[in-house]
Amino acid sequence: MSRYARGVWCERALRNGQVESGVRLSVDSAGIVAAVETGTQPRPGDLVLNGVIFPAASNAHSHAFHRALRGRTHTGGADSFWSWRQGMYRAAGALTPELYEELATAVYAEMAAAGYTSVAEFHYVHHRQDGSPYPGHAMELALGRAAQAAGIRLTLLDTCYLAGGFGEPLTESQLRFSDGSTGAWLDRLKGLRHTFEAEFDPAYVTVGAALHSVRAVPEDALQAIAAGLDPDLPLHIHLSEQLAENQDCLAATGLTPVQLLHRYGLLGPRLTAVHATHLTPEDVALLGNAGATVAMCPSTEADLADGIGPAAALADAGARIALGSDQHAVVDPWLEMRALEHGERLASGVRGRFTPAALHQAVSDAGAAAQGRRAPGFAPGSSCDLMAVDPHTTRTAGADPAQLALAATAQDVTAVVVGGKLTAERGRHVRLGAPGALLTAAIARLDAAAVPDPAEVRQ
Repeated sequence: MSRYARGVWCERALRNGQVESGVRLSVDSAGIVAAVETGTQPRPGDLVLNGVIFPAASNAHSHAFHRALRGRTHTGGADSFWSWRQGMYRAAGALTPELYEELATAVYAEMAAAGYTSVAEFHYVHHRQDGSPYPGHAMELALGRAAQAAGIRLTLLDTCYLAGGFGEPLTESQLRFSDGSTGAWLDRLKGLRHTFEAEFDPAYVTVGAALHSVRAVPEDALQAIAAGLDPDLPLHIHLSEQLAENQDCLAATGLTPVQLLHRYGLLGPRLTAVHATHLTPEDVALLGNAGATVAMCPSTEADLADGIGPAAALADAGARIALGSDQHAVVDPWLEMRALEHGERLASGVRGRFTPAALHQAVSDAGAAAQGRRAPGFAPGSSCDLMAVDPHTTRTAGADPAQLALAATAQDVTAVVVGGKLTAERGRHVRLGAPGALLTAAIARLDAAAVPDPAEVRQ
């Protein structure tokens, strides 16, 4: 099968909420859809996709190194987000540019095989363990090369991390996350953008910005960042994931985290609030009125016992809902879609809070918008980023094709296309092979480098 085609033919395609047959896309040299025909047959040289074809998934929130924690943080007793963090710090402490490139390449290959064609990587492991900088943005370039190797679009969200909590200094384990000051972070971010522009195709690898959280970025820094950050950059932040963060923020500032961002003019269409689990009605209204995106990560929020966020209320208020895989307890956009709707059903007692079309909007277009990217799909001007699903598997047999969001899993994805190129088939990356083998090797090497007994820290 050709790895690149000027034509991509889809047996059936979900367009505008409807399934159409014989959809042929003309794709330009940049991988952008130039024209669409329906009711056609494939032409010689076309990339032929069988089954039901959907716009590919856009991962709105990722910490690639968290993949090393999957299935290893469950103690058998009562624990919490905060105790889970100890394993996270141990993994973060072991990373080097070489180890991270290997692990991230495997993680991005796993994403590509599951149907993700772009990812917003929330990156804060910038420096050596003692906080001294690597030369030449080594850690960031490692992630850029990893995405390039896996053929996935990367928005590297370079993250500001300055404090260990409200009024608290950084712990020893957090030193490598920090640039020491707002000005130093802004300067490094500026240099990083220039480096990436020279090194990578911006259609595939770009730089955005993130604030780790209001507990890690003090008020004076919020003010300086609001004034000094390029207004065209996507900006992401972990927001109100934990009740403890809200309580600490209220005690320190008299405001909720959302209200604090509003005070400094940081709410707006470019902002993506990650999690937004524990919000007041006023918080919901502020995010909605600002036209912000909220990146829900349902599988992670369930795994960490964060709670169920007010997704439908946020959408009703005007916020855009996107979906991310965060710590990668699951890398499966279909399960994230289903978990978003199931969380709403469990919280409300009402079915159909998000229609299948709305779920696809969240997992595809909204995640791309959060990265400042073109939407994937079939319309002229869209990125030709697609995922094909077999409608005749044990899980999908008999399902209405338009309702596969409530039935399919990544196991049913038979082909993934990025920019008109076939990137993965039936769970295997076309260049890198089986992601499981890559992950096994990378995690083993990271384990060998990890310090066995990390000091107790609290993020």
